[in-house]
Amino acid sequence: MEYWISQRWLCAAGLVGAGLLTGCTNLAPPATTPAVATTAQWAGAAAAGWIKTDARPHWQTTRWWELFNDPVLNGLAAQVDVNNQNLALATANVAQAEALLRAAEAGLFPTLGAQAGDQRGGRPTHSSVSLGLDASWAPDVWGSIADSIRAQGANVQASVADLAAARLSAQGGMTQAYFGLREADAEGALLDDIIAGYERAEQITRNSYQAGIAPHTDLLQAQGTLESARATRAALAASRTTFEHAIALFVGKAPADFKLAAAPWKFDIPAIPDVLPSELLLRRPDIAAAERSVVAANARIGVARAAYFPSFGLSASLGGSAATLSTLASAPVLAWSLGLSAAQTLFDGGARGAAVDQARALHDAATATYRQTALTAFGQVEDQLTALGTLATQIDHTRAAAAAATGAETRILNSYRAGISAYTDVITAQATALSTRRSVLQLELQRQQAAVSLIQALGGGWQAPWAASPGTAENKTAS
Repeated sequence: MEYWISQRWLCAAGLVGAGLLTGCTNLAPPATTPAVATTAQWAGAAAAGWIKTDARPHWQTTRWWELFNDPVLNGLAAQVDVNNQNLALATANVAQAEALLRAAEAGLFPTLGAQAGDQRGGRPTHSSVSLGLDASWAPDVWGSIADSIRAQGANVQASVADLAAARLSAQGGMTQAYFGLREADAEGALLDDIIAGYERAEQITRNSYQAGIAPHTDLLQAQGTLESARATRAALAASRTTFEHAIALFVGKAPADFKLAAAPWKFDIPAIPDVLPSELLLRRPDIAAAERSVVAANARIGVARAAYFPSFGLSASLGGSAATLSTLASAPVLAWSLGLSAAQTLFDGGARGAAVDQARALHDAATATYRQTALTAFGQVEDQLTALGTLATQIDHTRAAAAAATGAETRILNSYRAGISAYTDVITAQATALSTRRSVLQLELQRQQAAVSLIQALGGGWQAPWAASPGTAENKTAS
C-alpha cells in the first residue's frame, strides 16, 4: 500500500514539475532586427509641395489615390479592393497562415479522448458495457512548441504585410493604367485638332494645285502628312484600349464587359507626405514582411536546438467494463492509470547538428534578404524623387518649345500661302509642333506616374500594425 501511494505521489510530482518547466526555456537566440544603414534625409531633392504625414488623412488611411481628386479613379480603386483576384489570393494566404498558427498553439494543450462500447453475444445471451477516458500531454519543457508558435506568428504577420503589398501593387498598377488612359484621351483630342488642321491644309494645297499655283509634290506631301497623323491617331486608340483592358483586369472584370468613357485629364501632382528613410522600414509592406521572416527564422533555430534534449509525455486513463451501466458506475470495477514517459535520441549521425546549421543558414539568408529589400526600397524612393525633379524641369522647357514650335508653324503656313516658303518648310514645322505638343502630354504622364511610383515606394501610407507595440511583435499577430 505504501509503495502504491509513493508511486502516485511520484507521478503527481512529475506532472507538477513538468507544468512548471513548460514554457520556461527558450533555446532560440535573442530576436533582434538586423541593422540597416539609413540616412537622416533623402539624397534627392524633395518634390515641391511635400507636407507632413499627419496632415493628410487620406495618406494615413492608405487611401492615397484620393490625393489626385478624381472621382472616377476613387471608384475604380474601391473595385480593386473588392474584386481583384490577386488580393483574394493574398487574403486566402493570410487565412491559411492564421489556421497554421492555431494548429501550432494547440500543441500546448493536452489531448482528451473517450471510448464507449456495448457488446452482446453468447448462449445464453450476455452483455458487456465498457467506458473509458484518456488524456495525454507532451509538456513543452524546452520551448520547442513556443518557438514554433513564435515562428508561425511571425509568418502570419508576414502574410499580412504581403497582403498589403499586393493591395498597394494592384492599386498602383490600376492608377498607372488609368492615367495612361487619360493621357491617351488628351493626346487623342490633340491629334483630332491637328488632323482637322491638316485636312484644311491639304484642301488648301489641293485647291492651289488644281489652280496651277502649287506643284503636285506639295499636294502629295500634304496628303502624306495627313495620313501619317491619322495612322498615329489609330495607334493611339489601340493604346487606349490596352490601358482600358489593363484596368478591367485590376478591378476583376472581363475586358469585354468594361468600358471607360473619355473624360478630361487632371494631370496635377498632389502634395505627397514626407517620409524619412528610417520610417520607411516600418511603412513598406515588403520590408516589414522580410523583417518578420527574420523573426520566424530566428525562432526556428530554437526548434532545431530543442531536438538535442529529451521529450516527455504524460498520460492518464480511467475506464472499466461491466454487465450493466449501473454496475460500471461503481468504483470497484473502474481502473485508472497515470504515466510519465521520456525519450532521448542517443545517436543520429549528426542529423540534429545539421538541422541547427540549416536553421542558422536560413536565418542568415532571411537577414540578407531583409537588408537587400530595404536597400532596394531606398533606391526606388531616390529614383522617383530624381525623376519628379527632372520631369518638372523638362516639362517647363518642353512647354516653351511647344509654344515656339506652334507659333513657327502658323507663320510658315501663312508664308507658304503667300508664296514665300516651300511646302517642305510647312511639313517640317508641322512635325516639330506636333512632336513638342505630344511631348508635353507624355512628360505630364511620366510625372504623374512617377508620383504614383513614389507613393508606392513610400508604402502608400501603410504601417506595420505590430510596430505600435514594441516588444510584442513576436507574440502577437495582426488582423
